[in-house]
Amino acid sequence: MSRLAVVFFGLVFSAGLTWAQGDPGPLSVKIQPRKAEEAPISRWLVRLHEAARQRSYVGTFVVTAGDTLSSSRIWHVCDGQQQMERIDALTGESRTTFRRNDQVATFLPERRLVIAETRESFGLFPNLLNRADSSIARYYGLKPLGQDRVAGLVSDVVQLVPVDALRYGYKVWTHRETGVVLKLQTLDAGQGVLEQAAFSELQLGEPVSMASLVALMNKTEGFKVLKPELRKTSAAQEGWSFKGHLAGFESMACHQRVSVSASQSRPHANTLQWVFSDGLASVSLFIEKFDVERHGHLTSHESLARGATRMLTRRLDDWWVTAVGEVPAQTLAFLAKGLERTR
Repeated sequence: MSRLAVVFFGLVFSAGLTWAQGDPGPLSVKIQPRKAEEAPISRWLVRLHEAARQRSYVGTFVVTAGDTLSSSRIWHVCDGQQQMERIDALTGESRTTFRRNDQVATFLPERRLVIAETRESFGLFPNLLNRADSSIARYYGLKPLGQDRVAGLVSDVVQLVPVDALRYGYKVWTHRETGVVLKLQTLDAGQGVLEQAAFSELQLGEPVSMASLVALMNKTEGFKVLKPELRKTSAAQEGWSFKGHLAGFESMACHQRVSVSASQSRPHANTLQWVFSDGLASVSLFIEKFDVERHGHLTSHESLARGATRMLTRRLDDWWVTAVGEVPAQTLAFLAKGLERTR
């Protein structure tokens, strides 16, 4: 997923321009979480989580977001502890992305460039889950929709129905025999499809060699390797807090990083990334010093959207805040407005 301007397994989407509208309202959003369906949804989530950890496969998947269509070839292998993937973009700029757990290396052959980084993987399809989080059942209901076929494989179809307007709904197709996710749609409040990702063909149980993928990931001779600096920290340590409460979205990680522009092949200033998630949807707040050369032509409270992913910018005194996530605009606005400097 961008995470906007959007990375979805190394696929980059351009973003369309919209404007943030109105006041996001109160900063404290409280709801009564559902409890009746916690057991069924928890069992379903555990099955998906285990399927991603135990299955090897090779396939082609297609992502549609707005008027943009992208496709990639993916090789996935997991030994129960270590997950490894290779993703080759079949559209747009030539690129190959390797992911070994949270270590990611993106090869850009036309530029002879490799970007090696540590990246959180909240909710990336086709794994969908970083972990089997039972708290998801508090904010989404599970609605079985029957069976269908995707890429020639019989699948069970369910809909994850959000309990409020702070998150999108999802329709998920899983392989009936193994539980591997075959197709995922992100739905708006009116059940319209904002974004879709699906395998067009898939071979389950293919013999994918983890050792071979690791060797290819480490084969960087002749490439310039950029390694953005990453330091684990906390928002409080960096002088930031979030005033208010956004139901279900908890602080998951916070890192100080030197962001890198692949197009310019040079580092930018230090950026703080603060990640929130409800177990499925995730939002990142990127906080950096305001730079008139980089931000002066941008408008505070400007919003970009492509498919399910939105980006909102805000100037906060001497700081520039960018909120990015696959959530409704009001959720980004709550988070951006609730950010407060403590020193």
